[in-house]
Amino acid sequence: MKTQLFKSAIFAALTMASATVVVAQEAKSLDQLLGFVKQGQIDEAKENKQREAAFRNAKAKQGQLLNEAKAMRTAQEKRSAQLEGEFEKNELRVADKQRQLKERLGTLTELFGHLTSTAGDLRGNFGSSLVSAQFPNREAFLDEMIAKMSGAEKLPSIEEIERLWFELQREMTESGRIVAFDAEVSTPGGEKSVRKVVRVGTFNMVTEDGKYLQYVSETGGLNELARQPSGPVVGWAKDLANATEGFSPFGVDPTGPTGGTFLAALINSPTLGERFEQGGTIGKAIAAVGVFAILLALWRLVVLTGVNARVSAQLKSDKANTNNPLGRVLMVHEQNPTMDTETLELKLSEAILREVPKIEFGLNLLKIIAAIAPLMGLLGTVTGMIITFQAITIFGAGDPKAMAGGISGALVTTVLGLLVAIPTVLLHTVTSGQAKKVIQVLDEQSTGLIAEHTEAQLGKA
Repeated sequence: MKTQLFKSAIFAALTMASATVVVAQEAKSLDQLLGFVKQGQIDEAKENKQREAAFRNAKAKQGQLLNEAKAMRTAQEKRSAQLEGEFEKNELRVADKQRQLKERLGTLTELFGHLTSTAGDLRGNFGSSLVSAQFPNREAFLDEMIAKMSGAEKLPSIEEIERLWFELQREMTESGRIVAFDAEVSTPGGEKSVRKVVRVGTFNMVTEDGKYLQYVSETGGLNELARQPSGPVVGWAKDLANATEGFSPFGVDPTGPTGGTFLAALINSPTLGERFEQGGTIGKAIAAVGVFAILLALWRLVVLTGVNARVSAQLKSDKANTNNPLGRVLMVHEQNPTMDTETLELKLSEAILREVPKIEFGLNLLKIIAAIAPLMGLLGTVTGMIITFQAITIFGAGDPKAMAGGISGALVTTVLGLLVAIPTVLLHTVTSGQAKKVIQVLDEQSTGLIAEHTEAQLGKA
């Protein structure tokens, strides 16, 4: 019973609401346990008193800090009021100084305004001028000068104003000079090298081998144009770059120093070969038909010219020769001198009909080609327009250049068709005239033979 009571007392002591100190040794009796509990309460009371003392000290320090913060806030408020007063005084003083500066400047204010405007315009011109490729970094002093004239702290010096005048005068002078100097040039492949370049005023710049250059204002570098102008322009530029005196022809682009809009449009214009490629399959078919028609017409023209020559020689001869249509027709009369008139007329007509297909060979084909060539061109145009409008449907019409380029390419086949049809019609007319000339001679001579044969028959009768 005592043992059970002892265990219950230990459990109660360990689970009390008040905290107790856990001892390392185990109580051997109730009195000892009661001593342990009492000692724990005494220790806990001491700890509570220490915590209360620490809390009171912290509270006192917080009050002190609060008082210090209030004192600091009061001091800062006084300082803020003082600074506000000084700021207002300084504002009045600055306004008074600005008024004094304006009065002292007088007409110089208008002068500085004009200088600022001129410097700004000149800085914009320097950014895109070809002269900057020869004299780089000319804009730095202009920026500093504009900042001075725009502010109120500093004024530009006489040397800076004179330099502005000098740079303006140098730009005008260099615009009328042709100068050669060394500069770094980038090829279309990205390779850079120092090469001799020639600047023609502020219009164009070319290399010593005649290649036109483009000035990139963002980097201040020179790039060789990927596509050069066609014709003799590059040759002229090369001659100018290597000339030492005298006059040389040169293709000047007056539209600007950065390659020039006119030069760019001229370079970007498709060549004849590129135009032909725009025609596509239909354009190539039209060209093939055109070449065939021209070759056929030239061949028939040569043949008919020879036939006309032989017929003319036959007209001067009394004996029929089988190397020409007229001789073969006359041979019918020589082989049948006693034939009656009606039969002879039929024989001669038959002989002429045999010669006419040979004489008119290929003429109908030329006529057909002249008729279908424009139709083929129209077919290519309609097909190209359909493709163009399909692209507009998908991508929109936001880029007029792309739409105009598609329409221009579609019209190439129409141009090819007309280029084939017009000379084909002319060649057909000339060739047909030669053929009709021969046929006319055959008809005249056969009619004459029939008349002579009829007269001879009537004379015998």
